[in-house]
Parts: sequence; structure tokens; C-alpha cells
Amino acid sequence: MKKVAVILSGSGVFDGAEIHESVLALHAIEKANASWHCFAPNVEQLHVINHLTGEVTEEKRNVLVEAARIARGNIEDVAKLNVDDFDALLLPGGFGAAKNLTDFALKGAECSINAHVASACRAFAEALKPAGYLCIAPAIIPLIYPENVKATIGNDIDTAAGYNALGGQHVDCPVDDYVFDEQHKVLSTPAYMLAENISQAASGIDKLVAKLVAIA
Repeated sequence: MKKVAVILSGSGVFDGAEIHESVLALHAIEKANASWHCFAPNVEQLHVINHLTGEVTEEKRNVLVEAARIARGNIEDVAKLNVDDFDALLLPGGFGAAKNLTDFALKGAECSINAHVASACRAFAEALKPAGYLCIAPAIIPLIYPENVKATIGNDIDTAAGYNALGGQHVDCPVDDYVFDEQHKVLSTPAYMLAENISQAASGIDKLVAKLVAIA
């Protein structure tokens, strides 16, 4: 059975991993007859947002502890992720990918990436093992791969410009499809960058994961 490493960025669309995308991704992996194992960085969240009001609170939360909610405790520190143990990599979206895994949300083209997340993602890139990035997570791709890697964050002009400024090559993509950079074995789909409901998000995620597992 093929094994997929999944890197989460907390729990909740506005300050962590997008919960629907994360669960849809894990379900898609199982439907493709593969197994998943979750990882997250053991760091403090950039901030905590009240998802009822949308307001920033004074709370402090840990990305790994919060991500463990989605993984039902079946999760490890991303520092322990060994590329040799897995066939493919998958990163769901949510603002946590742009706030906790990187600081893309704050700094755009000048952003940096968490060291352990970077080393894990680069290990898959160097081993030519396929990787899938959902929603806003493709903003990480230019920080990992050489210039002009094709990927999508949907069709938002400003975010696409940010992706291109980092050295990537943005491709507009509908919600029910994915972009595949064959040379680098990188896949991306817009998910909730475009999705208006769970079913729409699932349409692209299911296709991406099926392809990810097939080429692993």
C-alpha cells in the first residue's frame, strides 16, 4: 500500500489548516487505496482567530496540538518526517499554510518558510516523489522547487501575481480540476480558493489525490 505524508498547519480556515480540505484529502487518500500519516510543525500559531466573529483573540495555540484535532491524535512533529518512509506528500490549504508554515500572508514575495516544513518538502522534491498542494498551499511551491514550476491557486489575480513574484508560473484552473507540472511531479488544485461548498472542493481534491497516488 502506498503511503502519503500529509502536512497540516493547525485547525481552522482562518488561522490553521482548512478542515474540510484536510478531511476530504484524507478520505481521498483512503479511496485511492493508500494510507496517510499526518505531520505538523511544533510551533506557536501566528495568531488565533475566533471563527464565529472573525476577530483575532489574545489566545496562544500550538500548530501541532491544534492539527492533532483533525488527525484524531494520529500525528507527529514534521521534524520527524522521513521522506524514505513515504511515496508522496500532500499539503491541504487554509490560511495556516500562509501564516504558520510560511509567512506568505504577511510578506508576499519576501516570505520565508518554516525550516522543518522546508526540509520535508525539499526532500520529496529532490527524491522526485510526487507532491500535491491544495488551495493557498501552492504558495509554498516556489520556495521549494526551481523557477517556473506550474501551479494554481485558482484565478485570483493578486494571489497569482504573488505566486509569480516568488518565481513560479501560475496557471488559472477551475475548481473541479488540477494543474500537474510533470517535470517536477507537483500537483495543485484551487479547492476553497474557488469552491463555494464541500462538494465543489471535493471535486478537484479527489482528482488530484487519485493522480498523486497513481504516479507515486
